[in-house]
Amino acid sequence: METIIAPSLLSADFGNLARDVEMVNRSDAGWFHLDIMDGVFVPNISYGFPVVKAMARQARKPLDAHLMIVEPDRYLAPFKEAGVEWLSVHYEACPHLHRTVQHIHDLGMKAGVALNPHTGITLLEDILCDLDYVVVMSVNPGFGGQSFIEHSLYKLSRLKEMCLRKGAKALIEIDGGVNAENAGSLAKAGADILVAGSAVFKADSPERMITEILSAAQSAGKAVR
Repeated sequence: METIIAPSLLSADFGNLARDVEMVNRSDAGWFHLDIMDGVFVPNISYGFPVVKAMARQARKPLDAHLMIVEPDRYLAPFKEAGVEWLSVHYEACPHLHRTVQHIHDLGMKAGVALNPHTGITLLEDILCDLDYVVVMSVNPGFGGQSFIEHSLYKLSRLKEMCLRKGAKALIEIDGGVNAENAGSLAKAGADILVAGSAVFKADSPERMITEILSAAQSAGKAVR
């Protein structure tokens, strides 16, 4: 599949949110990435349903919500109602992960599972074929602007191998420290979806930066094929 760039709106200018959403609409990005934080599962608080609904009203591309929260099952239906199409929960926050994934599917959304940097991919062996995507965290979740954890490249390649071995159709999303310099390596290692926050919104031209990240990833992907 073609690489998807999903700008993380956590790094957007919330004083000019409509402007930044419209920029992503115009750009070569494929999705919007929404980081939902509760101050409990991660040491930060982001935004809730009123902001998600406001984004959904203006967005012309799919909303990908990444729940970095405890007890995510309590909020699955409200995220569907808010306009989210792709929803990921953390492995570390779900004691009954299969039931949570089933519920997301029953609500009509695509289901993903996110893994913290210290969490091994082998823990997904028994559920991988039920997932639409896996989110590999390449920074510790909670704050934007962190440096990429290099071991994530090895983790990506192992996850890609596991998907191929099991015949799983899950897409692989990489989240954290993504930029134009490492996009090619990430695509080569198996990433289908690149979440980029600070690299996009702190650039002189965020729209041009999205194109640069996408071009780097696509060139690497073509070289692999």
